[in-house]
Amino acid sequence: MTASVLTRPTEQPTPPSAPRARRPSHSPRLRAQRTVLTVTIVAIVLVQVYPLVWLLLTSFRTAADFAGGNPFALPSEWTLDNYARAFSTGNLGLNIVNSLVVTLGASVLIVGAGMMAAYALQVLGFRFSGLVRALFLLGIIVPVQIALVPLFIDYSQVGLLDTHLSMIIPLAAFALPMAVYLFSSFYEYIPREMYEAASLDGAGPYRIFSQITFPLSVNTIITVVLVNSIFIWNDFIFANTFVLSDGLKTIPLGLQNYIGAMGNTDWTATFAAVCVTVTPLLLVFLVLNKAMINGLESGATKG
Repeated sequence: MTASVLTRPTEQPTPPSAPRARRPSHSPRLRAQRTVLTVTIVAIVLVQVYPLVWLLLTSFRTAADFAGGNPFALPSEWTLDNYARAFSTGNLGLNIVNSLVVTLGASVLIVGAGMMAAYALQVLGFRFSGLVRALFLLGIIVPVQIALVPLFIDYSQVGLLDTHLSMIIPLAAFALPMAVYLFSSFYEYIPREMYEAASLDGAGPYRIFSQITFPLSVNTIITVVLVNSIFIWNDFIFANTFVLSDGLKTIPLGLQNYIGAMGNTDWTATFAAVCVTVTPLLLVFLVLNKAMINGLESGATKG
């Protein structure tokens, strides 16, 4: 009887496992750079936030506490009378409505005209479109002061003086060059194949604009509106030049109502009025901040 020999497969020697790569420890120089960067960012945030916190706290102080105590200390007495005086002394509610009308009206004109101009210049294209775009961009360096006297004369002749349109039109016009630049930069990175495919399907320029370009421009629209709304909401020069009646005063003009006889100013009521007028714009900015950043970045990277 023959014994069967069971052969076992030869085992290959296991190669030694390669040592794991250790993460390089942070060098003292890198840690120092990060520390300096962190301290710098914290300092910038404190410089930006402290005035708002001080403004809010001061709006709850009594007039005697603010006048007789340390203006930078915490309130020793808390009161809401400042907000009541802010609405009773000045016509704050109507001022907010006027500023809202001017801001919304100018924003609609800026977005509408800016989008269509950029669409014609960047997407449709025509002869000398580059020259026209350069002329638009030249409007960025034009100071607003040179237009005050000619606009005042023209408004008085056509009956637009002391109206909302007298503020909306120049505010939108001077903000239009930057809007055209932002929209053109964004449209430059929209793939041309999308427009060609839509054209092959029989879509005209108006349909392409409404169904392709406009939906893709939401973040850029938010960016344009937020950037310009801050300046429009705080505009003083156009409102002070073209508004003659108290019923059309915006917030910057309405704050003058808190200056009494002999230049006496009700500071605590003024601070309360400023808090009321700043808070809505600040909240909107914080809520839409991410969309604004995406809109600014959309023209920098493709896709």
